[in-house]
Amino acid sequence: MTRASVEAGKRAAGKATRTDGATAQEQLLDAAQDLFYREGIRAIGVDAVVERAGVNKMSLYRQFSSKEELVVAYLNRMDERFRRRIEASFAKHPDEPAKQLVQAIEDLIRRASAPDYRGCPFVNVACEFSDPAHPARQAVTRNKQYLMCRLVEIATAAGAANAVELADSLALLVDGVYATSQTYGPGSGPMLAAPRIAALVVDAACQTHRKESP
Repeated sequence: MTRASVEAGKRAAGKATRTDGATAQEQLLDAAQDLFYREGIRAIGVDAVVERAGVNKMSLYRQFSSKEELVVAYLNRMDERFRRRIEASFAKHPDEPAKQLVQAIEDLIRRASAPDYRGCPFVNVACEFSDPAHPARQAVTRNKQYLMCRLVEIATAAGAANAVELADSLALLVDGVYATSQTYGPGSGPMLAAPRIAALVVDAACQTHRKESP
């Protein structure tokens, strides 16, 4: 065997190892997402995640040093997906910020009406972990800060008299949708009222600004 072929074999082996590691990580995250979201984080041990992922426990600890690290990775994944969804909602109405705000609520209602919807994963985690210094709670804070920042930016662009106040009102409505989806259920009156309330709140905030402008 030539030296070149040996080196090629090493490179191929290294690539295979990285690919296997990446695959195991995705399998573990998929399993964690399914179990943590449906059953709660404290109720699910690493053995259940490993079994669902179809890997061994050593594979888990090669990818994540602890259950806590796996939980944070799960929340980071959910945060990334949340950001993509809400930005897709905003993008439906370019240069129409008032409509962007209402569209986000309309799209949230559709998502929250899915049969397998179990509420906001960040609200769920906040209920499970009371310590604000816990890494899971810090992930919640990052998600909510992102939402508030974007709502304030778009409310400002929409010409709201008080952009922060409008963002606070819409954030309250968002969390209300999360809770209502699990109490009253999909298709209920409170759920269906949310887009109309959002439109009224946005219009009132922007109308007030127009009246006050010289």
